[in-house]
Amino acid sequence: MKTKLAKWGNSIAVRVPKPFAEELGLRPGATVEMQREGTRLAIETAPRRKVPVYRLDDLLARIKPGEAAPPPEDWSVIEPPWPNDDWSDIAPTDEEMGIPRRKRVSRGRADRRPKRT
Repeated sequence: MKTKLAKWGNSIAVRVPKPFAEELGLRPGATVEMQREGTRLAIETAPRRKVPVYRLDDLLARIKPGEAAPPPEDWSVIEPPWPNDDWSDIAPTDEEMGIPRRKRVSRGRADRRPKRT
């Protein structure tokens, strides 16, 4: 099927005929995947991800009376996403980053220690 391109701001828009849009379930604001394959322009509908809807009554109905609770998960065996590696050999210093050193500020009496005699 041939269709005309339309100007839309600084872009060019492709009009999708109503029968195609209805057949593919496209609506204004829908997301599609677009690829250029040589001189061919391919537009694919993005797969729709269904988000499950749960109702508390339905979830509670799945619990059988007298059924044991599942064992608790031990999350301590899972590796943390950022290991405690020492990056000081390749990380830039504060001076290299241009971060000035802080000067120690006297806090009054808290810094003074009583003299012992």
